[in-house]
Amino acid sequence: QVQLQDSGGGSVQAGGSLRLSCEVSEYTSSSYCMGWYRQAPGKQREGVAAIHTYDGDTWYADSVKGRFTIAHDKAKKTVFLQMNNLKLEDTAMYYCAARASPCTVVPSRTYAPTVWGQGTQVTVSS
Repeated sequence: QVQLQDSGGGSVQAGGSLRLSCEVSEYTSSSYCMGWYRQAPGKQREGVAAIHTYDGDTWYADSVKGRFTIAHDKAKKTVFLQMNNLKLEDTAMYYCAARASPCTVVPSRTYAPTVWGQGTQVTVSS
């Protein structure tokens, strides 16, 4: 069973940057769809970004396109989310998530994540 450890959250001013990390362990599949969801108080959980570790295919929510970048480091067994030009509305708890192949990087009910990290808080202030 794959296990995820997410980290890197913190408090930053609007316009600043943060880099989230998701370390993977105990995986048995050769490839995974991995990504990030976020949830703010009073709002529904939403997908942010995802990547397929086999071919590098990526997906981004419209609200973060051009500002966030997801990447996979095979050697470090880690997925990163580089968040630039952060906005107040980016404030949320961010959760790493994964599903073994076959899977899709586009949020899907059929290919929903099967394992989650504990979450890391991102707070953006003005």
